[in-house]
Formats: sequence, C-alpha cells, structure tokens
Amino acid sequence: MKLFSALYDRVLRWTQHPKADWLLALLSFTESVIFPIPPDVMLAPMAMTQPQRAWRLAALTTVSSVAGGILGYLLGYWAYDVAVVPLVETLGYQDKLATVTEWFTTYGIWIVFIAGFSPIPYKLFTVTAGVMQMAFLPFVLASAVSRGLRFYLVAWLLKTGGPAMAVKLRLYVDRIGWSVVVLAILGYVVYQGMS
Repeated sequence: MKLFSALYDRVLRWTQHPKADWLLALLSFTESVIFPIPPDVMLAPMAMTQPQRAWRLAALTTVSSVAGGILGYLLGYWAYDVAVVPLVETLGYQDKLATVTEWFTTYGIWIVFIAGFSPIPYKLFTVTAGVMQMAFLPFVLASAVSRGLRFYLVAWLLKTGGPAMAVKLRLYVDRIGWSVVVLAILGYVVYQGMS
C-alpha cells in the first residue's frame, strides 16, 4: 500500500508553494505553544529540495519557534488558571505537565535546553517555564541555542543530501513509514504489558 509515498509527494508539493516560508514560520511558532506537529516535517523537505536556502529556512524556523516559546512562557506566567489548565485538560496532558514540572524542579534550565533539541513536545516546557516563573532571559537563550542546534542540524543533513536524496527517499518512504507504524504498535503493546 503506497500511503506514505502519496503523503510524501503531497508534502513536497506544499514545500514548493509560494507561501511555504510563511507556513513553515506559522507551524514553527504554533508548535512551541499548542500545535502537535513539529516543524521538521516542513523544514526537512524544504531543505532537501531547496538546498541553497537551507540555512535561511533553519533560521526562520528557529526564530519562529523561539517566538512561539516566548508566547508559551507568557501564557504559563500570566494565564495559567484561565488558559493553560483548561487547555491541558482538553488535550489530556495533566500527567505530562506534572512530570515536566518535576523535571524543572530537578534540572532547572537544562531541561529547557534538552527539550528544545529533542523530539519531546517543546510546548510543555515553554508553558511550564512560565508557570514555574523561570528567569526569562536564560529561558530565551536556552531555547534559542537548543532549537537552533536542532533545526540547523536537520537543515544541514538534508541540504547535504539535496534533491538526489529526495528521489532516493521516495523509493523507500513506504517501507520506512510502515516500519515506524509497526514499531509504534509493538512499543504500545510492550508498554501496556509492563503496566
């Protein structure tokens, strides 16, 4: 079944849209506050098919993500009871928020750095940093460095492969996609068996 190759082709078409840069910036901004899809899904194919623009795209993604992180911080700082609690409850993130709060207590600013670079949902950390009233400037610096490292790494890897990599990836995208689905199902089954 060619489900993933069809999605891959669609994403590549979106990255060529005249407003693709704006969409990338919007996705990066909202992902740091609420949206569940990481900006890498747009940044990666854009850097791969437009390698001459990879650094500019990484910069746009970084700046937009940090700006969204600042909004998340401010929401946590000023609107926790009014906006954050209802949203956390609606999304079912109560346990995740409690875990992240515990990590903040233990690791401080380093947890922001780790979250900004890793695939852990960054939005939980931006809001929690505000709730915990973390010092603003260290929060922004840790976010900028970690998000920048992540997005420049993605841009560099895919810029290096370039358009030739896009063609090769197209050949294997269905196998990769279905392998990830199978691994996710197995992971869930193992996790449920251990609970």
